[in-house]
Amino acid sequence: MDFKNLGMTGPVLKALTEAGYAAPTEIQAKAIPPVLAGEDIIGCAQTGTGKTGAFAIPLLQRLAERTSGPRFIRALVLTPTRELAIQIDENFKLYGKYLGLKTLCIFGGVSQNAQTQSLKGGIDILTATPGRLLDLIQQKYVDISRVEIFVLDEADRMLDMGFVNDVKKVHSYLKNKKQTLFFSATLPDRALKLAATMVKNPKRVQVSPVSSTAEQITQGIYLVNKQEKSKLLVRILEEKTDSRSLVFTKTRHGADRLARQLGKSGIAAVAIHGSKSQNARVRALEEFKSSKVRVLIATDIAARGIDIEALPFVVNFELPDVPETYVHRIGRTGRAGMAGEAISFYAPGEDDDNLSGIQKLIGFEIPVRDLNLN
Repeated sequence: MDFKNLGMTGPVLKALTEAGYAAPTEIQAKAIPPVLAGEDIIGCAQTGTGKTGAFAIPLLQRLAERTSGPRFIRALVLTPTRELAIQIDENFKLYGKYLGLKTLCIFGGVSQNAQTQSLKGGIDILTATPGRLLDLIQQKYVDISRVEIFVLDEADRMLDMGFVNDVKKVHSYLKNKKQTLFFSATLPDRALKLAATMVKNPKRVQVSPVSSTAEQITQGIYLVNKQEKSKLLVRILEEKTDSRSLVFTKTRHGADRLARQLGKSGIAAVAIHGSKSQNARVRALEEFKSSKVRVLIATDIAARGIDIEALPFVVNFELPDVPETYVHRIGRTGRAGMAGEAISFYAPGEDDDNLSGIQKLIGFEIPVRDLNLN
């Protein structure tokens, strides 16, 4: 099964191929055909299973089928956190790089000025958190009355975080005739009750959660404050001179910054992320695979298409917000029965929730290691 078999064509298929997406994940294989057919769906899948691609890829193709006329918000993705909103928007930009569609990500906690200026130019796809979206709707900066495709992402987290009333309020601004894609990691009764108010004759798609880490991967945690992380990474990499290392950051800016910092310390490193050109990504991977550069710094999106044999060492420079992402990150090592090592940097007070979620998912406490930074 490949993306062409699922009905993907033209510019979207080209972008997927260039990004290294050879085959769809299970949730993508199940969800893409009904989304392309215009059906409502209830999808049960966790972040880390390729769930974002399951709605973003066919959504882009559907919008691209008709792009004439004035620009207005045609697709809305509602997600509970800033981090997820940014990640989803980056996915849209990656998959839709040849379509000419405009995307925007809005969230609270920052000044709204840059967001409202971007909205004035007109956009096709809006990814938003509930609070900021409602603020901008009420200030008349956002009009979602013509949305054709509505995606509710991480519905169970929305409920857990107390956003149910905000979600219902947002939904009330949408027109009745639209396609609705409802995604949740779990489907408790209250999530299904919420879904029932939004979807019509839905197709239900579901995949099993990813929860286990390979036994051949040695895992460890270093307790380190944010300001000391780069120094710690340099010390560790200086001891790993005979092996290639894959380092994960949350953002593309963080990846670029870290690559520069390592370079200043004499460690050859290259960063890849969704904003890099295809040529730059290919060149970086070739340099890494040939060991010309021994440290590759990547965001989760960029790492999706990476397949590197005999990768012995993975570093979580920043712990992911979604526990399943941790499993997928460290799964880059310890493949084909080979031994692998995965370490994570943990800033007490800042990463407590992330670490707790990861350890709950994998079923054990990751051993803490000691390293003197003096």
